[in-house]
Amino acid sequence: MRQTIPVLALLITAIVIMSDANAETVALTSPNKALSLTFSDDEQLARYTLTRKGKPIVAPSKLGFTFEKARPMYRDFLLSEVSRDQHDSEWEQPWGEQRIIRNHYNEVVVKFSHVSDKTRFFTIRARAFNEGVAFRYELAGQGDLTITRELTEFTLPDSHLATAYWIPGQGRERYEYLYRKTPLQQVAKAHTPFTVSYKDGSYIAIHEAALVDYAGMSLDKQEVGRFVASLAPRADGTLVRKQGDFVTPWRTITVGDEAVDLVNSLMALNLNEPNALGNVDWVVPGKYIGIWWGMHIGKFTWGAGEKHGATTERTLDYINFAAKYGFDGVLVEGWNTGWDGNWIANSELFSFTESYADFDINKVAEHAKSKGVKLVGHHETSGGITNYEAQMEDGFALYQQLGVSQIKTGYVAHGQNLKRRDENGIMRYEFTDSQDVVNHFIHNVKTAAKYELSINTHESVKDTGLRRTYPNWISRESARGQEYNSGWAKPNPPEHIPMLAFTRMLAGPMDFTPGIFDFDYPDLNTGGGPEWGEHSYMRPHSTLARQLAQYVVIYSPIQMAADLPENYLDKPDAFTFIQDVPTDWEQSIALQGEVGDFIVFARQEKQHKHYSGEDWYLGAITDEHAREISVPLTFLSEGAAYEAQIYRDADETNWQTNPYAMVIEQRRVTRDDTINVKLSAAGGLAVRFKKL
Repeated sequence: MRQTIPVLALLITAIVIMSDANAETVALTSPNKALSLTFSDDEQLARYTLTRKGKPIVAPSKLGFTFEKARPMYRDFLLSEVSRDQHDSEWEQPWGEQRIIRNHYNEVVVKFSHVSDKTRFFTIRARAFNEGVAFRYELAGQGDLTITRELTEFTLPDSHLATAYWIPGQGRERYEYLYRKTPLQQVAKAHTPFTVSYKDGSYIAIHEAALVDYAGMSLDKQEVGRFVASLAPRADGTLVRKQGDFVTPWRTITVGDEAVDLVNSLMALNLNEPNALGNVDWVVPGKYIGIWWGMHIGKFTWGAGEKHGATTERTLDYINFAAKYGFDGVLVEGWNTGWDGNWIANSELFSFTESYADFDINKVAEHAKSKGVKLVGHHETSGGITNYEAQMEDGFALYQQLGVSQIKTGYVAHGQNLKRRDENGIMRYEFTDSQDVVNHFIHNVKTAAKYELSINTHESVKDTGLRRTYPNWISRESARGQEYNSGWAKPNPPEHIPMLAFTRMLAGPMDFTPGIFDFDYPDLNTGGGPEWGEHSYMRPHSTLARQLAQYVVIYSPIQMAADLPENYLDKPDAFTFIQDVPTDWEQSIALQGEVGDFIVFARQEKQHKHYSGEDWYLGAITDEHAREISVPLTFLSEGAAYEAQIYRDADETNWQTNPYAMVIEQRRVTRDDTINVKLSAAGGLAVRFKKL
């Protein structure tokens, strides 16, 4: 329902307007009255503050812009023209971690006008939810503008009491860094989502929503506790170019008493526009296997030759395996020409329609169709945006003809090195989150929708909730994933997933590619094998139970069983959980956790042709410390009994010397019971609650 409530009522409950000789302020409160977002023109500067239960969350922080030619907008501005609204409704995701989402907020619109030139103004639209606040700029009638700075600040008080969890912004490896835990005072430039904890137990996360035709925002420290929006530059050094009326992405601040409060927020989705694609029944969540991990561990190659992975016969075998064990699709990387030599540098050589000689794409597609399995397409661009866009529709048309419904795209390029030719044919080099590249990703997704194709973007710009508007943007990577555990790099440490849960995963789904069952492949750097000795740090920092738990903890509507098929057949009991676990959920609840330490998630399956909608799943993952967890089962349905199928670390499990030790057991439980389990170091827990 949508309501516009009387001005007097809002003045009493949600909006307070105060004036004195120095400044005017406009304050918006959340529906539960806990949050208060205030705008002011103190000293004729555009500013805002945020408090929660009377406690400062964001101290006075600047708003505004500077431009290449136009006069700046932030100083000598007065606050005026307030409008107000209230909204409370529900909407349904076609797929997601939560089927029904409540969208409940209070809204205020404020206008900052120049003291002597009323044609110079900008508008702020702000919304206060119970779990956080968001605001965006709305500019009208300003003509052509080139933004050189967005002056939005986030001034965090009591910085000496705060700990930050972050990765570098605008760096060489895009978003593929290990997260750092440092005092807030030691942060330099950081990507968002940017998570902060305080000694009193409270948490905040700063991010953005609806990143469209704009540059992605990092946070750049100006002084202790004060950060300013740092927009990824275009190739020419400017930040954003706009013509006519425009709005910016939402700047979001999520607040919680516990770390899991940040995880359970769906505010970013609510800030995005509704589905723009119409009927999207062709977007289908599911699980897939693929010719992929073998390349990372050196068994196969992407390029042609004796070890070429994407051969016709091997793909037919994978399709047969997928059909037998209930997988929806088979990903094939390295099927198309362009992978030979230094493929990261040779992005202009990729073809998106021409197969290698040993890969009969038509035969493979026909066999997949006969088995009820779909090929998962793959387009690696190596950051060659112009080369890809020139072939994109031909590649999509080919996939549509072959019955492909999902494509994994890739943009492996380092730093400011994505290649885009301008209107004069000059090659320009861009960041992953510059305005032009942001627009390319959306163009890719919208074009794919014309061919009823879903996109899973790797090396992508961060998620900002656009899966609501474009439901075929089904997943993305945008973080340090499983491939770093394959031996060619230092593996992800045990804290990585409990860190992702409270940082990267606040943005949206991640195609982490879980499910590695064999940790004893050769170390590509040393040649070591199962007995790596001093090089044992190169094996995955994981137990087998942890690999299963990833399917519940790390949310994505498409999940890969990333290992080689033979490794699943070697451990059929553990493989059963991967076969059982769904990827589309009725509801999801982060139950317990601390940033970088551990995370416990419960999810209820969504009703589907293969799922009753009555079963629940539980996943728990810990860092390098063994820990005991106690999980009340109050999320289960009242009056129902379940068979808890438990996959847990054994007493003797050790990720370095005995990672495969796992106990599989069953017990009858109800919502009145509690599960008490010890997680080994780098371990995990996976449970299916099958309703009886």
